Amino acid sequence: MAKKYSNKINKIRTFALSLIFIGFFVMYGGLFFRTSPLIMTLFMIFGLLFIIASTVVYFWIGLLSTRTVQVTCPTCNKQTKVLGRVDMCMYCNEPLTLDRELEGKEFDESYNRKMAKNKADS
Repeated sequence: MAKKYSNKINKIRTFALSLIFIGFFVMYGGLFFRTSPLIMTLFMIFGLLFIIASTVVYFWIGLLSTRTVQVTCPTCNKQTKVLGRVDMCMYCNEPLTLDRELEGKEFDESYNRKMAKNKADS
């Protein structure tokens, strides 16, 4: 069975969006404890912490996006960002690399890790 890969930036943005929804659900969960102000307040604070964590993740991915290389995807001809040695097109999930040593090799996200880099060099 083939692995499902997606663009790293989109994965992180999806994670940040899920933190917002988790925060809202936790806050709504606090409404079930209206009779106990302490428990309700704890739920509201935990929900707020999830939303603050989401803001931090969005800020971090914004900073990370400034270090990416913009390339034109050879398949869909749209501008996309490449983060690391290998990445996927944001639009059509075409495997992309800027490393000449990896051209023609099967796509694997582990090429972005330092240990895999040493293996690819061997």
